[in-house]
Amino acid sequence: MADGHSFNSISLGGRGGINPGQLKVHLGGIAWKKQGGGKAVEVGKSNLMALTWMKVPRSNQLGVRTKDGLNYKFTGFRDQDVASLNTFFQSNFGAAPEEKQLSISGKNWGEVDLNGNTLTFLVGGKQAFEVSLADVAQTQLQGKNDVMFEFHVDDTTGANEKDSLMEIGFHIPNSNTQFVGDENHPSAQVFRDKIVSMADVGTGGDEAVVTFDLIGILTPRGRYSIELHQSFLRLQGQANDFKIQYSSVVRVFWLPKSNQPHTFVIVTLDPPIRKGQTLYPHIVIQFDTDAVIDTTLSMSKDLYDTRYKDKLQPEHKGLIHEVFITILRGLSGAKVTKPGKFRSSQHGYAVKSSLKAEDGVLYPLEKSFFFLPKPPTLILHEEIDYVEFERHTAGGSNMHYFDLLIRLKSEQEHLFRNIQRSEYHNLFTFVSDKGLKILNFAGLQPPEGIAAVLQREDLDDNVDHNIERLRNQAVDEDSEDDSDYDGDGREDDEGSPTDGSGEEGSDASLSGGEEKETPAKKKSKKEPSTQKPSSSRKRTKDGEDDGPKKKKPKKKKDPNAPKKAMSAFMFFSQSQREDVKKTTPGISFTDMGKVLGERWNKLTPEEKAPYDAKARVDKKRYTEEMSGFNKNPQPVLVDSADESDNA
Repeated sequence: MADGHSFNSISLGGRGGINPGQLKVHLGGIAWKKQGGGKAVEVGKSNLMALTWMKVPRSNQLGVRTKDGLNYKFTGFRDQDVASLNTFFQSNFGAAPEEKQLSISGKNWGEVDLNGNTLTFLVGGKQAFEVSLADVAQTQLQGKNDVMFEFHVDDTTGANEKDSLMEIGFHIPNSNTQFVGDENHPSAQVFRDKIVSMADVGTGGDEAVVTFDLIGILTPRGRYSIELHQSFLRLQGQANDFKIQYSSVVRVFWLPKSNQPHTFVIVTLDPPIRKGQTLYPHIVIQFDTDAVIDTTLSMSKDLYDTRYKDKLQPEHKGLIHEVFITILRGLSGAKVTKPGKFRSSQHGYAVKSSLKAEDGVLYPLEKSFFFLPKPPTLILHEEIDYVEFERHTAGGSNMHYFDLLIRLKSEQEHLFRNIQRSEYHNLFTFVSDKGLKILNFAGLQPPEGIAAVLQREDLDDNVDHNIERLRNQAVDEDSEDDSDYDGDGREDDEGSPTDGSGEEGSDASLSGGEEKETPAKKKSKKEPSTQKPSSSRKRTKDGEDDGPKKKKPKKKKDPNAPKKAMSAFMFFSQSQREDVKKTTPGISFTDMGKVLGERWNKLTPEEKAPYDAKARVDKKRYTEEMSGFNKNPQPVLVDSADESDNA
């Protein structure tokens, strides 16, 4: 494209392993985002210092060096990508990236190039390897000619890979011309002094800038002292000790708890910390909301004036969670997310719900949803395929609650259950305003709502039925299911289904067409109806049928009976349904049936043949199963006239 380029499957290399993602090169600079959400890199055009190309095994690597001293390596470009990007960089950035070559000779004698905070080892003018001096924890002079580098080892290092760099040694002979020394100050000492001035080493990196004692952390659970250092934070507990580089901190969330004496502060990591075989991408900290702290930063005046004067104050006093966030943001540069415009009807910035049988609160944020405290689940809006408001599946006693299903583009689903009905309008408005797809039956009128209920029952059985089968079920209801009638054996005076059509439309839309428990009209003097809609036949007050036939009690369907055979159209609908949903998001159940019927009618006999074959096989299966079933009939129970939904 004229104003930029976009590339998928571009990997960012680093201490935490190789992370695939998407890279965009535009007029304003370079942006990369990890696949599936999480870590992101943004380099503005004004902050670019140098760009380089290097041919690596099976692809090309783009090196990006910033004026801040950071060095990023993006791998996965094809040869044609290199040519197109060179033209773009030349036209819009004023220069094409420099070509660099990789040394494959295997020699270990060479030269050292120190540029910013990056050390490059060159063999014959070609790059053998690079290391970031920001990752160097200590340097040691061994003897007169050897210098050892020890790298930061923390709980996020190597989370995505089995191996990580621990230390590396350099031999600098006295004859070295790059780092010239003397008898009292050999070349190796000169080299080490140069590294110390550029890397994060020395006593300043070992002493905590500020410490927060015995803070309650919900994930990983325990009470920890939190130390904030210049380049990392440490969680020190009785049984566990975690060290985390600031480069692993993706974002900090500041989420108050309504009507509770605590405030959530979540530190999101990429890569996550590890405890045994469990990975923790979110550190969920719970501060006492009203606790106050007064602290002074532990660092020299020169260091403060040089690096932190514009970010921090020498002394901080205030609420403990606010002080923690302020200092952490100043040291790490992490961005902070607060609640947005959403307001709950009862719980402030969040709604009460449950996830995976765990009770908690769901925060609808401006660019994401966050469920806390356990399991902490962050869902970015851009990763959502669609959301669906569902009726509660636990029965009539829980009709004051609903569920929220969030399906991701990766096909993963998160079901948030037991949300109070009063939160529906706020959540629906929020989701609509964010432009997220809503796949449910909220707009159906009561007659269509009946079909929606039938469809939802089919989905609960994980069976992809269609209109033909639903119509058959609707006919069967008159002759097979006694629960179609009210609890007292009567219907409405007008003979209409008791589907809650007399209630407000919002209640019907919330439950996706679910029948709402409503009292019958006064002139009929009946009990409240909690059953499904029935046929339109009338009965007298004495329960006698005013028609030629008398309704007899029917038996319940035997749950052990074989599943009925499916027609060719049923198999066709099963294969086409998801495609219809994708091409027409939010389509109603009735309209979906029309679309499927039109598609079926357009098929040629040859195109229908595979579905006819499946139908014949299924019919044979049903006949055989019924034959064996009839030889061993199972006892069935007769419906009780006073049976309720809560039984």
